Amino acid sequence: MKISTERPSCYGDLDTVFPMAQDGLRASPDACLACPHKTECLRNALKGARGMTVRDEKIDRAYASGTMGFFERWSRKKAIHRRMKQSTSNKGEDRENHSIDRS
Repeated sequence: MKISTERPSCYGDLDTVFPMAQDGLRASPDACLACPHKTECLRNALKGARGMTVRDEKIDRAYASGTMGFFERWSRKKAIHRRMKQSTSNKGEDRENHSIDRS
């Protein structure tokens, strides 16, 4: 079986490959389960700030169900928000570094 190297247009789009269902949980649609790129696609969709929001949702669900205490929730949310802030500030620094004339 030969796997196509061409990626579909929905590749890495979090709202398409891991949408929020009616019950408030995320799940991959059946069409994605048949795709040969599903694992790599989902990993790519969960990278960056959008993936951090998914992790944030997971923490909220754990806290609401009682499987996580207040301090653990606070600590994990703080770490996620710090990473989100760091990734957005790094993008700004990258733009500044690329705009410098290197001649």
